[in-house]
Amino acid sequence: MSLLVRAATLSAAGVLAMLVAAGSLGAAPDAVAATAEGKGDGFRIKSPRITESSGLAASRAHKGVYWTHNDSDDGPYVYAVDSATGKTVATVTLRGINPRDVEAISVGPNGNVYVGDIGDNLNGGWNEVWIYRFQEPERLRDVTVTPVRYTVRYADGPRDAESLMVHPKTGRVYIASKNQKEKGGIYAGPERLSASGVNTFRRIARTEIWATDGAFSPDGTRLVLRGYFGGGMYRWRGGKPEPLDTPVSVPMAGQGESVTFAPDGRTLMCGSEGKRSSVDPLELDGELLPSSVAEREKDSGSGATKGSDGSAGGADDDPGGDQSVVIGGVTFVVAVGLWMGLRRLFRRRD
Repeated sequence: MSLLVRAATLSAAGVLAMLVAAGSLGAAPDAVAATAEGKGDGFRIKSPRITESSGLAASRAHKGVYWTHNDSDDGPYVYAVDSATGKTVATVTLRGINPRDVEAISVGPNGNVYVGDIGDNLNGGWNEVWIYRFQEPERLRDVTVTPVRYTVRYADGPRDAESLMVHPKTGRVYIASKNQKEKGGIYAGPERLSASGVNTFRRIARTEIWATDGAFSPDGTRLVLRGYFGGGMYRWRGGKPEPLDTPVSVPMAGQGESVTFAPDGRTLMCGSEGKRSSVDPLELDGELLPSSVAEREKDSGSGATKGSDGSAGGADDDPGGDQSVVIGGVTFVVAVGLWMGLRRLFRRRD
C-alpha cells in the first residue's frame, strides 16, 4: 500500500470513527455499538520477525497465548505470542510447505490449528488455494511439524480471501472472501476436509464487507468479520449466519488485518500489521455477546444487556444455498468518500 493511500485510509478511518460514535450513520436508536473500552489488556507484538501479522487465533492449550503469522515472503512459520509480554514463545515451522500468500489462522476443536494460504494477489486469479493443519503443540518451544495439506477451490470461481474460520464445535471450515467486484461471501467447506482431493467451498451467504479476518466465538454462536474500518457480527444458527444490527466498531490502529475472540468469549482481540504492531481488546455487549456469555452474565445478575437468542446456536447443519447477508454498511466506500469530500471542501476554502 502506498504512503498516499495509507494516509487517505487513515484519515477516512478517523472521520468514520467519529461518525459511528455520534450515531450519524443511521443506526437504530437502541443499538449499542461495541467500543474499545472494556475489560482485557491489549499487547504489542515485539518480535522483529513479525512485521505483517495478518491472522490471529487464541490458543486453546496455552493460557494467554495467541498464534499469528506474517502475510507473505516470510516462509512456512507460525508464531506463538505471549500476550503478557508480547514475546514470541514458540515458532512452528511447517515442513514441506512453500506458502504463497498466508492470510489467516484459526484453532478448531481437538487442538487443531488451521493456516489459510488463501490470499490472492491476482484478485481472484488463482484456480486453487490451500489450508494447512497441524496439532497445537503441548509444549511451547520451537518445533518443526509436517502439516496436513488441503486443496481448496470455490464452486463459483476463484476469490480473493483473507478470512478463515473453523467452527469450534463441529470443526467445519469456512472462508469469507473480500467484497471485490461484488464477490464478497461466506463459503462453507465440506463437512470433513479431504487431503486426497479437491475440497469445494460453496457460498452460503453474501457479505458487503471488505473482510480482512474473521472468527467464531468459543461457543460457536457468533461469527465476526472485520475490515479495515469496521466489522459485522452474525448470529450462527443452523449452519448459517444471521446478520445482527449492532455494528462492531473495531479499534483504529494501523492496517487492521486480524481478529479473534479471547477465551472469555466477551472480548475481541483486534490486530494490525507493521513492526511492533498492537493487538487491542474490544469488549462486547448487548446482542454482540455470544449466547453462553449473555446467559452466564444474566444468571450471575451482572446486569449485562441480554444477548442470547434463546437457542443453542452452536448447531452447524449442512448449509443451504445462497443467502443474502447485508452487514453494517460498506465501510470502506463510505470512509473513502468522506475523506474525498473533506478534501474538496478544504480546497474550496483555500
